[in-house]
Amino acid sequence: MGVANKRTITKTRRKTRDLDQIKADLRSPKHLAQFKDTKAREDLPDLGRWYCTECAKWFESEVNLVVHRKGKPHKRRVKQLAEEPYTQKEAEAAIGLRTDNEGPNRTDTSVDNEITMET
Repeated sequence: MGVANKRTITKTRRKTRDLDQIKADLRSPKHLAQFKDTKAREDLPDLGRWYCTECAKWFESEVNLVVHRKGKPHKRRVKQLAEEPYTQKEAEAAIGLRTDNEGPNRTDTSVDNEITMET
């Protein structure tokens, strides 16, 4: 008997925390403590002592954590976290939606839609 859909299992196994969740961890120690409390200490490497907040990864020793912090993936993640995340307003503006419904290009569409037919 094998696993029915092995691809789904590997996708969820590699799932890491999103940038907005990590930003919330960095802003609020309460949020970080709440996340850490969901994990059983016995299941974590070295009982969960060595944790990289920026990358949301657990390490077995302090040496591994220090080496990780000097590495490229960690520095890349820190750079991503330094950028401000996009807001909903910016996302709507990027696709051309206006949220204020006012502006110089606004016209009364009910008048424009009427077509006069001459017979």
